[in-house]
Amino acid sequence: MALALYRKYRPQTFAEVVGQEHVTEPLINAIRGGRLNHAYLFSGPRGCGKTSSARILARSLNCAAGPTPEPCGECNSCRALAAGGHGSVDVIEIDAASHGGVDDARELRERAVFAPVESRYKIYIIDEAHMVTAQGFNALLKLVEEPPSYVLFIFATTEPDKVLPTIRSRTHHYPFRLIPPPSMRELCKKLCEEEGAKVDEDVYPLVVRSGGGSARDTLSVLDQLIAGAGDEGVTYERAAALLGVTDGGLLDEMCEAFAAADGAAVMEVVERVVEGGHDPRRFAGDLLERLRDLIVMQHVSDATSSGLIDAPADQLSRMTSQATRIGTGSLTRMAEVVADGLAGMRGATAPRLLLELACVRAILPGSDESMAGLLQRLETLELNGVSTLAAAPAPRPIERPAERPAAEPVERPEERPAPPAPEPAAAPVAAPEPETEPEVPAPVAPPAAAPESEPEPAGGVTAASIRRQWDRIMMAMKDRKKTTAAILSEATVADASDGEVVLVFKHAFHAGALQKEPAYGTVAEVFGEVLGGSWKVRCEVGEAARIPKSPPKAQAAQPPPRQRPQQTFEEPPPEDYDEPSADDPVAPGSFGTSEEQAVKLLSQAFGAKQIQRH
Repeated sequence: MALALYRKYRPQTFAEVVGQEHVTEPLINAIRGGRLNHAYLFSGPRGCGKTSSARILARSLNCAAGPTPEPCGECNSCRALAAGGHGSVDVIEIDAASHGGVDDARELRERAVFAPVESRYKIYIIDEAHMVTAQGFNALLKLVEEPPSYVLFIFATTEPDKVLPTIRSRTHHYPFRLIPPPSMRELCKKLCEEEGAKVDEDVYPLVVRSGGGSARDTLSVLDQLIAGAGDEGVTYERAAALLGVTDGGLLDEMCEAFAAADGAAVMEVVERVVEGGHDPRRFAGDLLERLRDLIVMQHVSDATSSGLIDAPADQLSRMTSQATRIGTGSLTRMAEVVADGLAGMRGATAPRLLLELACVRAILPGSDESMAGLLQRLETLELNGVSTLAAAPAPRPIERPAERPAAEPVERPEERPAPPAPEPAAAPVAAPEPETEPEVPAPVAPPAAAPESEPEPAGGVTAASIRRQWDRIMMAMKDRKKTTAAILSEATVADASDGEVVLVFKHAFHAGALQKEPAYGTVAEVFGEVLGGSWKVRCEVGEAARIPKSPPKAQAAQPPPRQRPQQTFEEPPPEDYDEPSADDPVAPGSFGTSEEQAVKLLSQAFGAKQIQRH
């Protein structure tokens, strides 16, 4: 009978322990410095090297050349504790799962007083220590607290919190971790070379993922594949079928269907999954891992070299293309939808139906009114080329279907040039005296290309002045956060006074989203950056007051009052403001399909222009 790989290649020294350098190095230093403790607690997931490290520590302490972190392997103690050795009478291993009662603890306490037979220390390795009962721990408490100088305890457990606190406080605790995938893959390749086994490169990621970071579980899976391999060795197809993992081709086809938003292709892939005998739950879990890999690829440039993604080169090229065509926002929402579907499949009687619904919902963001759904719709429009963002070098107003010609500046009488000689019938026009100079109308606001030249109204910044600088605010917000700019584009400036601006929204969703962090802090910073000073933002829900148009030119010629009243949100805007008409495609009140809403948000927030299709 062949010896299992995890037993045949059990580490014999601390240097051979894989992926636990944070534990082995302090232990080596403690042995070299002679700073040994009478009790240790090794905790961590199963199969990560706790018991093996306990045996290595016992070999290091009882080696004839020791204590040493590098056992000689030649003395009686080293040979007895080696892999396949007969064991040592001075190193006692106890399985607490079956010997954790108070009677077992009392027996151990009675035997511990006897000196070791042929070794330097009498070492007790208590595995599954969390299974010891409270009465058993209490029986051991005095011995663990003050053992004889030749007695040493090593507790190994997967659940250190269940160990009695009074016992745990008297030990040196070393937490073991799961082994990282790169280290596990190198270990598997090394063992396969030593065994002379032929294994395809594509098989290692499947083995490592099936092992879940446990060296024992991973080597058990690899041992099973090698044992059942033929003359061709361990192939990807045989390994995938034996391990029950989803074929990478099905995952590629589903991601391609997601990228194209092809519902028919999505349903076809699900049909192939079921016809192939795959578990819908397992497929959903593998699909979620694939979406995670695509998200990582977009945000980490060296994801492959750093070990965050382990896949063949040809598959990595396909994944890169898929990640680029889908987009980060869409991938994030798709992963959330698939994760929700996977959670709902637990215990469900129709897992296929839930898988179909989850995959279809992932490509239909129009049915999702959340911010994630809106972001996916915007991202889809950008990637498909429906709209382009206009990168203007300076803030400018949104283009309207028709613009009124700029008004001529009003000239004072003394600044007018001398008129030509009048006709005989024309009466001469006398210039008014300076003392009785009539009140001239307020000058027309200059173009938005030079907003700093416009005089601010009395009383500081008002709602009207904020509206005049709204384009600058939106451009600054777009540079900070595009999603927040899309929400802010739905707002109407209602009032502004004492460092507080009141924004009115038609929908409570937009008002609530803007009042939450980090959106609120970003908006407040942008207002301070553009307007100066410190600003608070209050969001209200309701029909915002309509901003009236500018008065006719005949009325504009009338002299305004000498003192302007305090402006509110009902005050007429400056001359260059046009009220959006019903035909305006970006009018605040026009709500249509999801695509129309997205186009409106892009045009309002970012100055985008829609490309007409022919």
